[in-house]
Amino acid sequence: MATFDKLADLPLEIDGYTLEGLRAQVSSAFERLTTVVHLHGGGFEGVGEDVVYDGEDQVALQEAGPALSLAGSYTLGEFCELVDSLDLFPAEPKRDVSRLYRRWTFDSAALDLALRQAGKSLHEVLELEARPVTFVVSLRLGEPPSLNPVTRRLARYPTLRFKLDPTSSWTPELIAELQATGAVDSVDFKSFYTGTIVDQPPDPVLYARVVEAFPEAWLEDPDVVTDGTGEALREHHDRITWDAPIHLIDDIEALPFAPRMVNIKPSRIGSLPKLCATYDYVAERGIGAYGGGQFELGPGRGQAQYLASLFHPDTPNDLAPVGFHNQDPPPGLPSSPLPPEPSTTGFRWGAD
Repeated sequence: MATFDKLADLPLEIDGYTLEGLRAQVSSAFERLTTVVHLHGGGFEGVGEDVVYDGEDQVALQEAGPALSLAGSYTLGEFCELVDSLDLFPAEPKRDVSRLYRRWTFDSAALDLALRQAGKSLHEVLELEARPVTFVVSLRLGEPPSLNPVTRRLARYPTLRFKLDPTSSWTPELIAELQATGAVDSVDFKSFYTGTIVDQPPDPVLYARVVEAFPEAWLEDPDVVTDGTGEALREHHDRITWDAPIHLIDDIEALPFAPRMVNIKPSRIGSLPKLCATYDYVAERGIGAYGGGQFELGPGRGQAQYLASLFHPDTPNDLAPVGFHNQDPPPGLPSSPLPPEPSTTGFRWGAD
């Protein structure tokens, strides 16, 4: 039975919704804004988190308020179809991908509400076990790059594992120091980003150094077609994994070669039915998967961890607890793997 078929017929009653703005300074150059959608119906509440990155789009959503006509009686499948048909933005978004992010906001809130109204949890309905979630901490090392972000965290949390963003400013000495930590599980070349603060142009010298220094690490989103970078990766296709280009099953099928592993971000897929279909697709074909975060500030991070616990708990999930986003993570954060914390009803992690 397809995964979404187990969810599609859940009854869903919606009276209305409210919005809650969240914000946090996650780095010196980046104030993160997100919006929590609270769907209400039948005395219950379902939540989803809008992770659109552009602050203007978040402000526009919050200023417009609950302007969508969502009240009514549905099945969960019918409500997902309604969300697909609506323009969820009061003004044109800065990026097309933001439409997928916002669609996931409403689909995830509806899933939470439908399950709570039914008095059931997600893992119960899907007949899956919530298992401990392995995670890595995703970091950039600054400009000029420094080992300090890694060593500072390892001093407090010596078993941490990392996903790092190599840049052309990484020196051979820094790479050797990182190699000596033995804590690098994956590297993200970010070759699909353009016009952002994390752009990294193809750099054959960087690729060759990183591939050699971290022979066990996953190589995420490299440039496999440019002369030089493609050559540096030629013998390492079995370590290459993909993130930014994956929005649909079609995107997996369009990759330059069959992948061993892909990053499935729920918000990047967008709709709940398509997310479930993607999980089914990779499982049927023996393709590994891991999950990634989107700098969530609220319930969205826990929901992504919940999905990871059901579908890919043992892979390097880029889903560290949000405290690790701090430049100086506080003591007392959980270590990897995260113990299972599914809610007794609904689609939440660590809270009822």
